[in-house]
Amino acid sequence: MTITRRRTLKTSVASLAALYLTGSQAGAQVWPSKPIKIVCAFLAGGLVDLFARVYGEYLSQKLGQPVVVENRAGASGSIAAQALKASPPDGYTLLVAITATLAQNRVLYRNLPYDPDKDFVLISYMPSGHLPFVAGKITRASSLEEFVAYARENETNVGTWGAGTYAHIVVAELNKQFGLQIKPVHYRGEAPMWQDLAAGVLQAAMGTFPNAVNAVHSGAGQAVAVPLAGRNSKLPNVPTFIEQGLTSKVFALVPYVCLVGQAGIPQEIVDRLSTLMVEGGKSERVQKLLDAFGIEQSAQGHLAFKELYERETPIWVDSVTALGLTPQ
Repeated sequence: MTITRRRTLKTSVASLAALYLTGSQAGAQVWPSKPIKIVCAFLAGGLVDLFARVYGEYLSQKLGQPVVVENRAGASGSIAAQALKASPPDGYTLLVAITATLAQNRVLYRNLPYDPDKDFVLISYMPSGHLPFVAGKITRASSLEEFVAYARENETNVGTWGAGTYAHIVVAELNKQFGLQIKPVHYRGEAPMWQDLAAGVLQAAMGTFPNAVNAVHSGAGQAVAVPLAGRNSKLPNVPTFIEQGLTSKVFALVPYVCLVGQAGIPQEIVDRLSTLMVEGGKSERVQKLLDAFGIEQSAQGHLAFKELYERETPIWVDSVTALGLTPQ
């Protein structure tokens, strides 16, 4: 009787274990079984929001579940990042943010409510493309060399879209390399910055491709340089900063929009999302969006993201630290 009971007990335990494992495997296989939420770190209408929606639609089509975008703007993505951190690591809440959310914010905010290295898992990054540096018509500069010559002899103000942004870093590097005293002027949003460039209030400005090109076409200025390692095919005659002798690693940095999840998401989900993001980047709708923004590279997978993140995050952090800003 004792032997029979022991055998029965062992059989029951084995059956329960098998049932548990089968159920766990089934649960992993059926993801997603409900809508997915993408928390977007910026307001509707901008590039970050557009990326969240167009890639989100592709994910929805392939995963067979609605993908809802929720805009939670503020503090360069910190508010949205905090919302992701508070969510369960089940793959049903994701974050679309920018480089600053994972890099510059470490310096810009005294009490950052999340740890970019520990709280999130990298899924995909989407390069945000070239950011043309436009010399205002008042300078009469048609090259970076001519702009630098103007800045040596005249008070020069350059517009950026905020303290600690890439444009601000570029201004600091120009001052450092050429011994200039260019003053960065920070705006909330690009529209008033480009208006001031056209009015002659600014002597130069740096911003997103469509806005910069519009400024050039309107006669407000001339694009004299672009960052990244290669030229933009839509501005083939505008050389890179690197081509013009600027040696700092800053000028080769790749600003990006990114998709991340809560740390602890099963690797199978990360792999699947990463693969779909790369596929989505090749879709006709995404390609049209990239073309409109002069962006020449679509979404990259999690392995490429990890490599970029580990290589360039220290450069971003060091560059913002060198600006000497008081953390908020």
